Amino acid sequence: MTKVYIDPSPANFQAFKDLPRDEPIHMLNLLRYRDLAEYPAGHEHHNNGWTGRRAYEEYGTTSGPIFSGVGGKVVWRGNFQTMVTGPEPDDKVWHDGFVAEYPNSGAFFAMIKDPDYQLAVVNRTAALVDSRLMRFKPGEPGGGFG
Repeated sequence: MTKVYIDPSPANFQAFKDLPRDEPIHMLNLLRYRDLAEYPAGHEHHNNGWTGRRAYEEYGTTSGPIFSGVGGKVVWRGNFQTMVTGPEPDDKVWHDGFVAEYPNSGAFFAMIKDPDYQLAVVNRTAALVDSRLMRFKPGEPGGGFG
């Protein structure tokens, strides 16, 4: 079975926390949705028939004000079309991807510690069958490769 990732491992999250906290960061998000969202029993959206994509839209709606409130913004968004370099498409298909920019990692920490965000994140968990979240230090745009 292929390993899937929804939340960071303790080691990966510690590596994130050990990086500089006073500089802008870009977070590359790769998303693969469930066919049907999987909410915990008793949750208001349990058994509502939502697709994973619809549940992720709810995550965006409920977490968006918190994200923008800490200074976050989406600087790039796209829908997957085909793998050029990497595993064959049957092995791993990403439905969507985006890059979120934060003024610094403190803003990211403030977002994930917010009580309303912690309520919203259940939508993300219900929506995704697999994901990747990678931190990058922003570089200068334009020019060529390298």
